[in-house]
Amino acid sequence: MFLSSKENGLTALLFSLFACTLAVFSGYLILLTIYRLYFHPLSKYPGPLLAKITDWHSVYHAWKGDRHLEFWRCHETYGPVVRFGPNSLSFNSNTALKTIYGHRANVQKSQFYSVFPPTKDTYNTHSSIDKASHARKRRVLSHAFSDGAVKSMEKYILGNVRTFCSRLGETKGEKGWSVPQNMADWCNYLTFDVMGDLCFGKAFEMLEHEENHHVIDLIGNAAHMHLIEKLGTNPMIKTLGLNKVLFRKIYNMRMQYMAYSKAQAGERSKIGLETDRKDFFYYLLNARDPETGKGFSPQELWGESNLLIIAGSDTTSTALASAFFYLPHNPRTLEKLTHEIRSTFAEVEDIKSGPALNSCIYLRAVLDEGMRLSPPVGGMLPREVLAGGIDIDGVHVPQGAVVGTPHYTLHHNPAYFPAPFLFNPERWIAASSSEVTEKTVAVAQSAFCPFSVGPRGCIGKGLAYTELSESLARAVFMYDMKSAEGVRIGEGSPDSEWGRQRTEEYQLKDSFTSWKDGPFVQFRERA
Repeated sequence: MFLSSKENGLTALLFSLFACTLAVFSGYLILLTIYRLYFHPLSKYPGPLLAKITDWHSVYHAWKGDRHLEFWRCHETYGPVVRFGPNSLSFNSNTALKTIYGHRANVQKSQFYSVFPPTKDTYNTHSSIDKASHARKRRVLSHAFSDGAVKSMEKYILGNVRTFCSRLGETKGEKGWSVPQNMADWCNYLTFDVMGDLCFGKAFEMLEHEENHHVIDLIGNAAHMHLIEKLGTNPMIKTLGLNKVLFRKIYNMRMQYMAYSKAQAGERSKIGLETDRKDFFYYLLNARDPETGKGFSPQELWGESNLLIIAGSDTTSTALASAFFYLPHNPRTLEKLTHEIRSTFAEVEDIKSGPALNSCIYLRAVLDEGMRLSPPVGGMLPREVLAGGIDIDGVHVPQGAVVGTPHYTLHHNPAYFPAPFLFNPERWIAASSSEVTEKTVAVAQSAFCPFSVGPRGCIGKGLAYTELSESLARAVFMYDMKSAEGVRIGEGSPDSEWGRQRTEEYQLKDSFTSWKDGPFVQFRERA
C-alpha cells in the first residue's frame, strides 16, 4: 500500500515536529544539568553527581530501602555538609539539628509532606505545612497525649502487654525454651493492638488472631509509598501518576491501607462521644475551632487516623524490636538489665508506670541505645528555608532550599557517640565508667533525636516510653531469652553493601518509618 504525496508530507511534518520536540527537550535537560552543576546556589557543596542533577537519586534509594544508609555514606565520603538533591542540603551536626528544627528556625515543612493527605486539601497533624494549622491540630492531640490521659489509658496498654508476654513463651520446645519467635512480627502485633485500643476504643486482636496480620504489611507499604512519592520532584511521581506504573504493587497496598484506615475512622466516628473511655478519637471528635466553632471534618478525622496508626504503631514496634535484637546479642547487657528489673520488682504486676519503673535507669539506657543504633525513622525530616534564608553551621542557605539532619547519620557521628556502632547503654549513664561523664552524656543527648526535636517533635514520646518500658521490663522479668541458633535474620552480613556488613547491627529498611524482619528470639520461663 502506497501513501499519497499529501500523506507523505504529513508524516514528514509529524516526524519533524517530534524531532524538534525531542531536540528542545534534550537541550532543556542539558542546560538544566549545566545550571545545577555549575550555577545553582548550592553548586559549591559536595555530593553524588546524580543527586546534584536530579531527585531521582533519592527516589532510587527510597525504593531500595537504604536511603538512611545513603545519607550516612554520603557524609562519610563528602563531609559534614552534603548536597543530596539539586536543591537540598544535609547537615551532620548537633548544632544543625537545633538550628533547623528549633522553635525559632526560619523554615517550614517542605513539599515533601504534601502527598500525605488522604484527600486533596485535607491535612493531618503530620502533613500540615502551615504552622498555624499545625499548631491548632497539635493542641487538640496534646490533650490525648498528656500525662493524665496516658495514665488513664494505661490499663489498656497493660492488657495488651500481658497478652504479648504470655504469647512469647507459649509454645514450648527443647529444654523449656519456646520456639524461635520473630520479634519484628510480635512487636508489630503488640503496638498495633495498643494503638487500636487507644485510638479507636478497641484492640485489633493482632496478638490473638491471625486474620488481621496482613494489615501490618499494608502499613509498611503505605509508609514506603509515601516516601517514594514525596521524593519525586514537587512531587512529580504522584502528579504524573507514575506511582501507579513504576511501583504498582506498593501503590495498590497503600490504597488498601487507606481504605482500612478510613473504615476504622468511620466505625469509631459512629460511636461518637458515648464511650466509657477517653481515647484519642474522643478528643478529636470533641475539638472545636476557636474561630468558627466547627469540629474536624470526616476527612480530617480520616487523616488523623492515618497518622495515628502508622506513627503510633510502626515506630514503637521498631524501637522494641531493636531492644530484643541487641539484648541477646550482648549477653552482659542482658544480664545487667535482668538484674535491675528482677531486683526492683517482686511481682510482674508491680511493673507499671511510676517511681519504681522510672528508677530503672539501665532499662531506659537500653531502649535509648537501641533507638540510637537503629532509629525508627532513620532518614531526614526535610524543612524548606523561608524568606531571608538561614545560617546553619556557618553556611548561609537561601530561601527555597531544603535542609535537614538525617537521624541515622547523626546517631552514628563519633563526635557525639564514641565507638558509634558499639551497643553500649552505659554511654547514657554518667559515672558508669571513667570515660562517661555528665558532659559526655549531655553531648550524646544533644545529638539524640529518635522522636525529632522542637515544635514538630513527636507528640507521643511519653506514651512510647511508657509502652516500651512496660513491655521490655515485663518480658525480662518473666523470661530468660537467647538468640535462636542458626537464624541470622535481622543481622548484617560481611557480603552486603557498604553500611550493612555489621552482624551486630539490627538492619532496617528505610520506608520513612522502618521495615524490619527478625530478630528470632527464644524465651524460657525464669527459674
